[in-house]
Amino acid sequence: MQLSHTHPVTASAFDDRNLLAAAGLVPVLGLAQDCGLDDLADEHLTLPTDKGAHAGRKVTALVAGMVAGADSIDDMALLRHGAMPTVFDHPYAPSTLGSFLRTFSFGHVRQLDAVATRFLQGLAERTPLVDGPESGGRILVDLDDTIVEVHGHAKQGSGYGYTGVRGLNALIATATTDGRAPVIVGQRLRRGGCGSPRGASRMVSDALATLGRLRPQLSPGSVLVRADSAFYGHPTVSAALRSGADVSVTVRMTATVKAAIAAIDEDAWTPIEYTDAVYDEQAGRWISRAEVAEIDFTAFTRLASERTPGRLVVRRIPDLREHTDGQGTLFDAWRFHAFFTTTDPAVLDTVAADKIHRGHAIIEQVHADLKNSALAHLPSGRFAANSAWLVLAVMAFNLTRAAATLTGARLAKATTATIRRTLISVPARIASSARRLTLHLPRRWPWESEWNQLFTHTRHRRPQVT
Repeated sequence: MQLSHTHPVTASAFDDRNLLAAAGLVPVLGLAQDCGLDDLADEHLTLPTDKGAHAGRKVTALVAGMVAGADSIDDMALLRHGAMPTVFDHPYAPSTLGSFLRTFSFGHVRQLDAVATRFLQGLAERTPLVDGPESGGRILVDLDDTIVEVHGHAKQGSGYGYTGVRGLNALIATATTDGRAPVIVGQRLRRGGCGSPRGASRMVSDALATLGRLRPQLSPGSVLVRADSAFYGHPTVSAALRSGADVSVTVRMTATVKAAIAAIDEDAWTPIEYTDAVYDEQAGRWISRAEVAEIDFTAFTRLASERTPGRLVVRRIPDLREHTDGQGTLFDAWRFHAFFTTTDPAVLDTVAADKIHRGHAIIEQVHADLKNSALAHLPSGRFAANSAWLVLAVMAFNLTRAAATLTGARLAKATTATIRRTLISVPARIASSARRLTLHLPRRWPWESEWNQLFTHTRHRRPQVT
């Protein structure tokens, strides 16, 4: 493709008052309005001074800007272009929204957490956000933290964490149902040098409580909490078990774990579908260099009150690292990866348990998605303001996910960037007739069908598209 020779572009002017650069905000904010985002923020947020006034409108504006692609306070200016003041009420200036964020304290962030939880519940009631193909299907709750890099020493709470990068630590809990993309059911911003398990037990309890409100028909044992070895500890595991969930947590290679692995009989190892695996149809089994086995295991034996029975599932793969002395080995050398789980072996056998546990890596995609969106920066020097920014980013993430689920299977598992490109950042021109606005969108838009499906769900608040 090249520039047209018959119709060359010779001039440009930013002078059209009837254009929208992100027409997808119309149905998306219609969905947010249906879920009562404005009213929830007004009800639960009690920010002081005039900077905290009209909290509902300001929270909605911040979420809308993030949905449209804003990753800093200055980027909120995109809410004030062209026909935005005509289509939307109160498109606040970035400076006003920045002052609003700087008013937050820790208590106000917790109030905003309550807004986010109730907003997610509203989204789940109005969209198939957490609906699986089977009502009794297993729900997977993943817990992990990530470092959001910051620059300069003016950021309150910033420090060097386990990655060696200066930043702040964001702890995230997600929930995934069969056939759906993950949604975020819990979030907390912590100082950069914070250890991963700090506050994790409270996060697990809150996340499972939120999930219980989203899916009240859950049966016992239908929720599995997955985490890596940083969260292998009695507080986190016991919090999940008290809430009625099972756990699947990677363990550290301590002397106790190594002794348990050594006690596994050699005949107990089963080849699994793994990298470079080949399925032998005649033998009916996988031919693979990776194998799994399990053994009964009691975790946290330091105190009798903390002992937790379960099973240790171990995956072993050949150790292919080159030896520095250039000599081979007299026998096979293995690398072991083990995790502790409380799931019923009659329901989830060794191979299935290992496969499900490896799926924990999906939370890394959520981290990447957030950092490719509103969490690309933590814009304020104040820790509480950045904490509020994280909660708002999560609300925008879940709202974007919910909007995509209304459009059909094509975008049900799409990333935020894809949803924004196909549904949100759609240019449109407004036309007014009899005090009704009509959006004129581009002809032959590749995702016209999906956009119209989303719009249909909120057309009782908006006019039809032509």
